[in-house]
Amino acid sequence: MGTHHSTHNHGAAHSSDSAHHVTPFNVYVKVAVALFALTFLTVAAHSIREHLQPFSALIAFSIATVKAYLVVAFFMHLKYETNMNRAIFISGFLFLALLFILTTLDIYTRITQNSVL
Repeated sequence: MGTHHSTHNHGAAHSSDSAHHVTPFNVYVKVAVALFALTFLTVAAHSIREHLQPFSALIAFSIATVKAYLVVAFFMHLKYETNMNRAIFISGFLFLALLFILTTLDIYTRITQNSVL
């Protein structure tokens, strides 16, 4: 039996098609510090919510959105993924948002003046 030499080099370094991005450690530290700062800002905004009354929910949701973006982009590595993976994530997120909106509208239509809810 003759020996068969494969033209595929299975142990070689990855090709450019499957390159994996390595995020430097200092980026993770900066993102973690930003998340802690935003958490502190959320607590501070909650403590003065009486003064921000018409905008308190908007401020809380805005801070939460920025924090969610940081987690998804850096810790879940979506920032370095393909557009297809981004589209899949965004479509799932939009579907979840649609479910929350429809549920909120349903609950709103059921609330009456004498409701305990």
